[in-house]
Amino acid sequence: MSTGAKLAYRPIGLAAGILAGAVSGAVFKQIWRLLAKEDDAPGALQGEYPMRQVVLAAAIQGAIFGAAKAAIDRAGARGFTRITGAWPGD
Repeated sequence: MSTGAKLAYRPIGLAAGILAGAVSGAVFKQIWRLLAKEDDAPGALQGEYPMRQVVLAAAIQGAIFGAAKAAIDRAGARGFTRITGAWPGD
């Protein structure tokens, strides 16, 4: 892929990352409400929660973010390919 096409994809990739963060945050919040019956997940520095609960919340949040980011990045790459004919990862 040409340097110009790679540069053209950068804003799309950046927007996809921001969108993935927003989508995964909303999804995680709903899942955490169902699992823990609490509105907010525990943070690492909140001493009133046991270590197990903090680590579980972080693992779930990371998995959701990873899946959302991969799905949104892939959709962006496919759209970019349809428009330009070049796959942005090559």
